[in-house]
Amino acid sequence: MNKMASTLYFEERGYFLEVYLDPFNKRIRVDDYRGNTKLLLEKTEELIAKYKSEKLIVKGRSEDFLAFFESGLQPETVVDRYFLGSDAYFFSKFYTSERKKNDHWIIEDGMIHSVYQLDTTTQKVNPPVEYELRMLDESNAIELSALYRQVFQIYPTLLHDPEYVKKTMKEGTSYYGVFHDGKIVSVASAEINHVYKNAELTDCATVTQHRKYGLMKIILHALEGELKRKGIFCVYSISRSLSFGMNAVLFQLGYSYRGRLMNNCYIYDKLENMNMWVKNLAKC
Repeated sequence: MNKMASTLYFEERGYFLEVYLDPFNKRIRVDDYRGNTKLLLEKTEELIAKYKSEKLIVKGRSEDFLAFFESGLQPETVVDRYFLGSDAYFFSKFYTSERKKNDHWIIEDGMIHSVYQLDTTTQKVNPPVEYELRMLDESNAIELSALYRQVFQIYPTLLHDPEYVKKTMKEGTSYYGVFHDGKIVSVASAEINHVYKNAELTDCATVTQHRKYGLMKIILHALEGELKRKGIFCVYSISRSLSFGMNAVLFQLGYSYRGRLMNNCYIYDKLENMNMWVKNLAKC
């Protein structure tokens, strides 16, 4: 069973630190910080040792790029305009040799090349009339969790638990789903960061037999519309690097590839690399 993740805050002399502990994925992520980078990195190293984490991720500001680089972290991806219009660099550091190894990198490079050869001509997706797009609420939580269990053997968050789905909805995450014969067959969500005015499009899942109609494009387009109405223009999505279909969807919706997070999380059936895709909705 998935171990509970949690967020910790540290406000010491010289720095502020917001840390996301993710024991299931054996990683720690710094979501926000201020102050002395040397001191706050020393604190994160203490947490890495305490929780026996294998990977550290830091969402770094551009002005701290060299400070993190000198401290042994490597930039893996970038999200344009993440911090109220300023770019965020996702730095990583690995703590075991196994976590640093990967057999799929070259294959995934080739996949990105293939994705960029796809036609991006705007084509309206028109699934059969029996498919209906709806915004979801807490009454859909049990069915949503069942769908995620069906599509993913392993998932990096607790979406297999209906109570967790309800919790995310209460905290402001928007879910849209497509229904067929009264059942949800495709879903995605927008997780909004209200402080820095950005959103991650995530939790994308479609039941196998319904994947030929472009349902995910419809859902993501609807979520983008809601985000624009809320004044959120920096949007990003992290997709499985081995999933040609999902990477193709994002590219054809106008997202740009911004790098790859190595051995980032346990999803589908193993530890996987994840591609970063970014879009500026202000230009749409």
